[in-house]
Amino acid sequence: MSSVVDPAAPVVSGAQRLSHFPVTFFAVAMGLMGLVLALHGAGRTLAWAAVLGQGVFYAAAVVFVAIGAVYLLKLLRYPAAVRAEWNHPVKLAFFPAMTVALLLTATACLGEYPSLARALWILGTVGQGILTIAVISGWISHRSFEVAHLTPAWFIPAVGNVIVPIAGAQMGYNEISWLFFSGGIVFWIVLLTLVMNRLVFHNPIPARLFPTLAILIAPPAVAFVAYYQLVGQVDPFARILLNTAYVFAVLMLVQVPKLLALPFALSWWALSFPVAGLTIASLLYARVAQSSAHLLVGYGALAVLCTVIAGLIWRTLVAIARKQICQPE
Repeated sequence: MSSVVDPAAPVVSGAQRLSHFPVTFFAVAMGLMGLVLALHGAGRTLAWAAVLGQGVFYAAAVVFVAIGAVYLLKLLRYPAAVRAEWNHPVKLAFFPAMTVALLLTATACLGEYPSLARALWILGTVGQGILTIAVISGWISHRSFEVAHLTPAWFIPAVGNVIVPIAGAQMGYNEISWLFFSGGIVFWIVLLTLVMNRLVFHNPIPARLFPTLAILIAPPAVAFVAYYQLVGQVDPFARILLNTAYVFAVLMLVQVPKLLALPFALSWWALSFPVAGLTIASLLYARVAQSSAHLLVGYGALAVLCTVIAGLIWRTLVAIARKQICQPE
Protein backbone atom coordinates (compact mmCIF):
# COMPACT_ATOMS: atom_id res chain seq x y z
CA MET A 1 0.00 0.00 0.00
CA SER A 2 1.20 3.50 -0.79
CA SER A 3 0.62 4.57 2.80
CA VAL A 4 3.56 2.53 4.00
CA VAL A 5 6.66 4.44 4.97
CA ASP A 6 9.50 3.04 2.96
CA PRO A 7 12.85 4.86 3.32
CA ALA A 8 14.06 3.27 0.11
CA ALA A 9 11.11 4.49 -1.94
CA PRO A 10 11.94 6.92 -4.74
CA VAL A 11 11.16 10.59 -4.11
CA VAL A 12 8.32 11.87 -6.28
CA SER A 13 7.07 15.35 -7.10
CA GLY A 14 4.29 17.11 -5.22
CA ALA A 15 1.79 16.44 -7.99
CA GLN A 16 2.70 12.77 -8.04
CA ARG A 17 2.37 12.58 -4.25
CA LEU A 18 -1.17 13.92 -4.59
CA SER A 19 -2.04 11.01 -6.87
CA HIS A 20 -0.68 8.65 -4.20
CA PHE A 21 -2.54 10.33 -1.30
CA PRO A 22 -4.16 7.22 0.25
CA VAL A 23 -7.74 6.82 1.40
CA THR A 24 -6.25 5.31 4.56
CA PHE A 25 -5.49 8.88 5.69
CA PHE A 26 -9.11 9.08 6.87
CA ALA A 27 -8.11 6.69 9.67
CA VAL A 28 -6.23 9.68 11.13
CA ALA A 29 -9.49 11.66 11.36
CA MET A 30 -11.21 8.64 12.89
CA GLY A 31 -8.54 8.35 15.57
CA LEU A 32 -8.55 12.05 16.45
CA MET A 33 -12.34 12.25 16.66
CA GLY A 34 -12.29 9.08 18.75
CA LEU A 35 -9.91 10.85 21.14
CA VAL A 36 -12.33 13.81 21.31
CA LEU A 37 -15.22 11.53 22.32
CA ALA A 38 -13.05 9.69 24.83
CA LEU A 39 -12.07 13.01 26.43
CA HIS A 40 -15.73 14.06 26.49
CA GLY A 41 -16.55 10.83 28.32
CA ALA A 42 -13.74 11.38 30.83
CA GLY A 43 -14.76 15.03 31.18
CA ARG A 44 -17.68 13.98 33.40
CA THR A 45 -15.21 13.21 36.18
CA LEU A 46 -12.00 14.93 35.05
CA ALA A 47 -12.21 18.68 34.47
CA TRP A 48 -8.96 18.80 32.49
CA ALA A 49 -10.27 16.18 30.07
CA ALA A 50 -13.30 18.31 29.24
CA VAL A 51 -11.11 21.34 28.52
CA LEU A 52 -8.60 19.32 26.50
CA GLY A 53 -11.40 17.64 24.59
CA GLN A 54 -12.70 20.99 23.39
CA GLY A 55 -9.31 22.00 22.04
CA VAL A 56 -8.68 18.62 20.43
CA PHE A 57 -12.11 18.80 18.77
CA TYR A 58 -11.23 21.94 16.80
CA ALA A 59 -7.82 20.55 15.85
CA ALA A 60 -9.37 17.25 14.75
CA ALA A 61 -12.02 19.07 12.72
CA VAL A 62 -9.32 21.04 10.89
CA VAL A 63 -7.37 17.85 10.17
CA PHE A 64 -10.51 16.09 8.92
CA VAL A 65 -11.43 18.98 6.61
CA ALA A 66 -7.84 19.15 5.31
CA ILE A 67 -7.73 15.41 4.57
CA GLY A 68 -11.12 15.59 2.89
CA ALA A 69 -10.08 18.59 0.77
CA VAL A 70 -6.87 16.90 -0.38
CA TYR A 71 -8.68 13.68 -1.25
CA LEU A 72 -11.34 15.62 -3.14
CA LEU A 73 -8.58 17.34 -5.09
CA LYS A 74 -7.12 13.93 -5.84
CA LEU A 75 -10.53 12.77 -7.07
CA LEU A 76 -10.82 15.77 -9.38
CA ARG A 77 -7.28 15.61 -10.76
CA TYR A 78 -6.55 11.89 -10.63
CA PRO A 79 -9.88 10.03 -10.82
CA ALA A 80 -8.11 6.96 -12.18
CA ALA A 81 -6.03 6.76 -8.99
CA VAL A 82 -9.20 6.87 -6.88
CA ARG A 83 -10.76 4.15 -9.03
CA ALA A 84 -7.63 2.07 -8.53
CA GLU A 85 -8.01 2.37 -4.75
CA TRP A 86 -11.69 1.47 -5.01
CA ASN A 87 -10.77 -1.65 -6.99
CA HIS A 88 -7.98 -2.57 -4.56
CA PRO A 89 -9.04 -5.58 -2.46
CA VAL A 90 -7.64 -4.10 0.79
CA LYS A 91 -8.06 -0.34 0.31
CA LEU A 92 -11.74 -0.74 -0.61
CA ALA A 93 -12.63 -1.30 3.05
CA PHE A 94 -11.10 2.04 4.04
CA PHE A 95 -13.54 4.17 2.01
CA PRO A 96 -16.22 4.10 4.74
CA ALA A 97 -13.64 5.67 7.07
CA MET A 98 -14.74 8.96 5.46
CA THR A 99 -18.31 8.64 6.73
CA VAL A 100 -17.20 7.08 10.02
CA ALA A 101 -15.14 10.22 10.71
CA LEU A 102 -18.15 12.35 9.73
CA LEU A 103 -20.45 10.45 12.11
CA LEU A 104 -17.91 10.78 14.91
CA THR A 105 -17.73 14.51 14.24
CA ALA A 106 -21.52 14.73 14.43
CA THR A 107 -21.48 12.90 17.76
CA ALA A 108 -18.79 15.24 19.10
CA CYS A 109 -20.89 18.27 18.06
CA LEU A 110 -24.06 17.00 19.71
CA GLY A 111 -23.62 18.82 23.01
CA GLU A 112 -22.70 22.34 21.88
CA TYR A 113 -23.74 22.44 18.23
CA PRO A 114 -26.93 20.35 17.96
CA SER A 115 -28.06 21.83 14.62
CA LEU A 116 -24.66 21.17 13.05
CA ALA A 117 -24.61 17.71 14.61
CA ARG A 118 -27.97 16.86 13.06
CA ALA A 119 -26.86 18.02 9.60
CA LEU A 120 -23.56 16.14 9.80
CA TRP A 121 -25.29 13.02 11.14
CA ILE A 122 -27.81 12.96 8.29
CA LEU A 123 -25.04 13.44 5.73
CA GLY A 124 -22.86 10.82 7.41
CA THR A 125 -25.69 8.32 7.75
CA VAL A 126 -26.71 8.62 4.10
CA GLY A 127 -23.06 8.33 3.03
CA GLN A 128 -22.47 5.39 5.35
CA GLY A 129 -25.47 3.56 3.92
CA ILE A 130 -24.35 4.15 0.35
CA LEU A 131 -20.75 3.15 1.03
CA THR A 132 -21.74 0.07 3.00
CA ILE A 133 -23.89 -1.24 0.16
CA ALA A 134 -21.25 -0.28 -2.41
CA VAL A 135 -18.41 -1.97 -0.52
CA ILE A 136 -20.38 -5.15 0.16
CA SER A 137 -21.48 -5.20 -3.48
CA GLY A 138 -17.80 -4.93 -4.40
CA TRP A 139 -17.02 -7.88 -2.14
CA ILE A 140 -19.67 -10.10 -3.70
CA SER A 141 -19.14 -8.95 -7.28
CA HIS A 142 -17.63 -11.05 -10.05
CA ARG A 143 -14.13 -10.24 -8.80
CA SER A 144 -12.43 -13.04 -6.92
CA PHE A 145 -10.76 -12.30 -3.60
CA GLU A 146 -7.97 -14.27 -2.04
CA VAL A 147 -7.70 -15.10 1.66
CA ALA A 148 -4.65 -12.83 1.88
CA HIS A 149 -6.86 -9.85 0.97
CA LEU A 150 -8.94 -10.29 4.12
CA THR A 151 -7.80 -8.19 7.10
CA PRO A 152 -9.51 -6.70 10.16
CA ALA A 153 -9.81 -3.47 8.13
CA TRP A 154 -12.84 -5.13 6.54
CA PHE A 155 -14.64 -4.38 9.82
CA ILE A 156 -14.68 -0.64 9.06
CA PRO A 157 -18.04 -0.65 7.22
CA ALA A 158 -19.61 -2.60 10.10
CA VAL A 159 -18.13 -0.21 12.66
CA GLY A 160 -19.58 2.73 10.75
CA ASN A 161 -23.04 1.20 10.91
CA VAL A 162 -22.99 0.74 14.69
CA ILE A 163 -21.74 4.31 15.16
CA VAL A 164 -24.92 5.67 13.57
CA PRO A 165 -27.14 5.03 16.66
CA ILE A 166 -24.79 6.73 19.12
CA ALA A 167 -25.97 10.18 18.04
CA GLY A 168 -29.03 9.03 16.08
CA ALA A 169 -30.83 7.57 19.10
CA GLN A 170 -30.19 10.74 21.10
CA MET A 171 -31.71 12.83 18.31
CA GLY A 172 -34.81 10.65 18.08
CA TYR A 173 -33.99 8.68 14.92
CA ASN A 174 -34.72 5.35 16.59
CA GLU A 175 -35.87 3.24 13.64
CA ILE A 176 -33.04 4.25 11.32
CA SER A 177 -30.63 3.73 14.22
CA TRP A 178 -31.91 0.18 14.77
CA LEU A 179 -31.64 -0.48 11.03
CA PHE A 180 -27.96 0.46 10.91
CA PHE A 181 -27.20 -1.23 14.23
CA SER A 182 -28.78 -4.49 13.05
CA GLY A 183 -26.87 -4.46 9.77
CA GLY A 184 -23.61 -3.61 11.51
CA ILE A 185 -23.95 -6.39 14.10
CA VAL A 186 -24.82 -9.05 11.52
CA PHE A 187 -21.96 -8.15 9.20
CA TRP A 188 -19.56 -7.91 12.16
CA ILE A 189 -20.38 -11.48 13.18
CA VAL A 190 -20.01 -12.74 9.61
CA LEU A 191 -16.73 -10.91 9.07
CA LEU A 192 -15.40 -11.94 12.48
CA THR A 193 -15.81 -15.58 11.47
CA LEU A 194 -14.00 -14.99 8.19
CA VAL A 195 -11.19 -12.96 9.76
CA MET A 196 -10.56 -15.49 12.55
CA ASN A 197 -10.44 -18.25 9.97
CA ARG A 198 -7.88 -16.24 8.00
CA LEU A 199 -5.77 -15.50 11.11
CA VAL A 200 -5.72 -19.09 12.34
CA PHE A 201 -5.51 -21.19 9.21
CA HIS A 202 -3.63 -19.02 6.70
CA ASN A 203 -0.45 -17.00 6.38
CA PRO A 204 0.09 -14.17 8.88
CA ILE A 205 -1.07 -10.65 8.05
CA PRO A 206 1.69 -8.69 6.23
CA ALA A 207 3.76 -6.47 8.51
CA ARG A 208 2.45 -3.25 6.98
CA LEU A 209 -1.13 -4.29 7.81
CA PHE A 210 -0.45 -5.94 11.16
CA PRO A 211 -1.62 -2.89 13.19
CA THR A 212 -5.12 -3.37 11.71
CA LEU A 213 -5.42 -6.32 14.10
CA ALA A 214 -6.43 -3.73 16.72
CA ILE A 215 -9.64 -3.11 14.77
CA LEU A 216 -10.94 -6.36 16.31
CA ILE A 217 -11.58 -4.28 19.45
CA ALA A 218 -13.70 -1.60 17.81
CA PRO A 219 -16.96 -3.33 16.73
CA PRO A 220 -17.97 -4.77 20.14
CA ALA A 221 -16.79 -1.67 22.04
CA VAL A 222 -18.69 0.75 19.79
CA ALA A 223 -21.68 -1.60 19.61
CA PHE A 224 -21.89 -1.53 23.42
CA VAL A 225 -22.14 2.28 23.41
CA ALA A 226 -24.68 2.25 20.56
CA TYR A 227 -26.77 -0.48 22.18
CA TYR A 228 -26.92 1.45 25.43
CA GLN A 229 -28.14 4.55 23.58
CA LEU A 230 -30.86 2.45 21.94
CA VAL A 231 -32.16 0.56 25.01
CA GLY A 232 -31.10 2.88 27.83
CA GLN A 233 -29.79 0.15 30.09
CA VAL A 234 -26.99 -2.36 30.54
CA ASP A 235 -28.46 -5.81 30.04
CA PRO A 236 -26.70 -9.18 29.48
CA PHE A 237 -26.23 -8.55 25.76
CA ALA A 238 -24.57 -5.20 26.50
CA ARG A 239 -22.21 -6.92 28.93
CA ILE A 240 -21.34 -9.53 26.29
CA LEU A 241 -20.40 -6.76 23.85
CA LEU A 242 -18.24 -4.90 26.36
CA ASN A 243 -16.45 -8.00 27.62
CA THR A 244 -15.85 -9.21 24.08
CA ALA A 245 -14.04 -5.93 23.47
CA TYR A 246 -11.92 -6.59 26.56
CA VAL A 247 -11.02 -10.07 25.30
CA PHE A 248 -9.79 -8.64 22.00
CA ALA A 249 -7.95 -5.87 23.85
CA VAL A 250 -6.00 -8.46 25.87
CA LEU A 251 -5.28 -10.37 22.67
CA MET A 252 -3.89 -7.17 21.16
CA LEU A 253 -1.76 -6.46 24.24
CA VAL A 254 0.01 -9.77 23.68
CA GLN A 255 0.93 -8.59 20.18
CA VAL A 256 2.56 -5.32 21.35
CA PRO A 257 6.19 -6.63 21.28
CA LYS A 258 5.74 -7.71 17.66
CA LEU A 259 4.05 -4.43 16.80
CA LEU A 260 6.89 -2.31 18.23
CA ALA A 261 9.38 -4.12 16.01
CA LEU A 262 7.59 -3.04 12.82
CA PRO A 263 8.42 0.07 10.73
CA PHE A 264 5.94 2.93 10.86
CA ALA A 265 3.12 3.12 8.32
CA LEU A 266 -0.18 4.97 8.10
CA SER A 267 -1.84 1.68 8.97
CA TRP A 268 -0.57 2.28 12.52
CA TRP A 269 -3.43 4.76 12.90
CA ALA A 270 -5.67 1.69 13.04
CA LEU A 271 -4.54 1.44 16.67
CA SER A 272 -6.13 4.73 17.69
CA PHE A 273 -9.88 4.42 17.17
CA PRO A 274 -10.24 0.93 18.74
CA VAL A 275 -8.51 2.17 21.91
CA ALA A 276 -10.79 5.22 21.86
CA GLY A 277 -13.84 2.98 21.53
CA LEU A 278 -12.68 0.84 24.45
CA THR A 279 -12.09 3.97 26.55
CA ILE A 280 -15.55 5.38 25.80
CA ALA A 281 -17.26 2.05 26.49
CA SER A 282 -15.41 1.53 29.79
CA LEU A 283 -16.19 5.03 31.05
CA LEU A 284 -19.84 4.67 30.05
CA TYR A 285 -20.19 1.35 31.87
CA ALA A 286 -18.40 2.81 34.90
CA ARG A 287 -20.91 5.67 35.04
CA VAL A 288 -24.02 3.55 34.50
CA ALA A 289 -23.03 0.64 36.76
CA GLN A 290 -21.16 2.79 39.29
CA SER A 291 -18.15 0.53 38.83
CA SER A 292 -14.89 1.91 40.17
CA ALA A 293 -12.99 -0.95 38.51
CA HIS A 294 -14.28 0.02 35.07
CA LEU A 295 -13.53 3.67 35.82
CA LEU A 296 -9.90 2.74 36.44
CA VAL A 297 -9.87 0.70 33.23
CA GLY A 298 -11.30 3.69 31.39
CA TYR A 299 -8.69 6.04 32.82
CA GLY A 300 -5.94 3.58 31.94
CA ALA A 301 -7.25 3.20 28.39
CA LEU A 302 -7.44 6.99 28.07
CA ALA A 303 -3.79 7.30 29.13
CA VAL A 304 -2.82 4.67 26.56
CA LEU A 305 -4.93 6.43 23.91
CA CYS A 306 -3.29 9.81 24.53
CA THR A 307 0.16 8.22 24.41
CA VAL A 308 -0.62 6.29 21.23
CA ILE A 309 -2.03 9.30 19.40
CA ALA A 310 0.81 11.57 20.49
CA GLY A 311 3.27 9.00 19.14
CA LEU A 312 1.32 8.56 15.91
CA ILE A 313 1.18 12.31 15.31
CA TRP A 314 4.92 12.60 15.84
CA ARG A 315 5.77 9.65 13.60
CA THR A 316 3.40 10.90 10.90
CA LEU A 317 4.86 14.42 10.94
CA VAL A 318 8.38 13.00 10.72
CA ALA A 319 7.37 10.83 7.77
CA ILE A 320 5.77 13.83 6.04
CA ALA A 321 8.86 15.97 6.64
CA ARG A 322 11.03 13.24 5.13
CA LYS A 323 8.61 12.94 2.17
CA GLN A 324 8.08 9.28 2.98
CA ILE A 325 4.29 9.58 2.84
CA CYS A 326 2.28 9.24 -0.40
CA GLN A 327 4.93 7.29 -2.21
CA PRO A 328 4.15 4.77 -4.98
CA GLU A 329 3.91 1.12 -3.97
